[in-house]
Amino acid sequence: MRKRLGMITPSSNSVLEPVTSAMLAGAPGVTAHFSRFRVTEIALDAAALNQFDASVMLPAADLLADAKVDAIAWNGTSASWLGIGRDRSLCEAITARTGVPATTSTLACIDAARVLGARRVGLVSPYTDDVQRRIADVWAGEGIVPHAERHLGLRDNFSFGEVEPATIAGMIRSVVADGADAVVILCTNLDGAGLALSLERELNIAVLDSVAVTLWRSLGLAGGDNTVLKRWGRIFQTVPVFN
Repeated sequence: MRKRLGMITPSSNSVLEPVTSAMLAGAPGVTAHFSRFRVTEIALDAAALNQFDASVMLPAADLLADAKVDAIAWNGTSASWLGIGRDRSLCEAITARTGVPATTSTLACIDAARVLGARRVGLVSPYTDDVQRRIADVWAGEGIVPHAERHLGLRDNFSFGEVEPATIAGMIRSVVADGADAVVILCTNLDGAGLALSLERELNIAVLDSVAVTLWRSLGLAGGDNTVLKRWGRIFQTVPVFN
């Protein structure tokens, strides 16, 4: 059965669309469809935080609903520093407006860590010191206290997409050396999805890339078969029941 997945995308993100499309090349009948709104920087000042107001995100969801998508995802991690309640409210609003089930990258990452039973989660991101500290607090509020973390100190969202996969792999190895038993690549503009399977085999840990995990959660929410994507990492070998 055909499945259409709608992705609300930050305007300056150059990674999630090609990566999602590449992943779905091996999943016949499943397609991704994208709708953008303006996001250019990640920071904690008012201007940066206001980029994620629901009033600018919901029209993007409306446009995706025109394509008769089976699920809609906010393919961004902003609730990791704004608070998980923001994403839960956004999902409720999307479904109320469109009738389409909704999820987000942050909710997907948290779900994936829980499904895999991760106890010592390492967080890898491109963000600044203060954003990374806020993320640790927000995740701790969900019962996932980061065991280790690495971040790059970047603010410009476009620049995240220019980070080399080798740099991301080095950060993952570093938090695993600190004792992490699962690693979350927390940003949908980091090119890390292609690293997951090989690093899982090398390090014997789960690697949860935000783009990949958003696809996992969205496809499951749409009633699709996640196992068709199992070559993209351990998480795709699990088939949880979604509410």
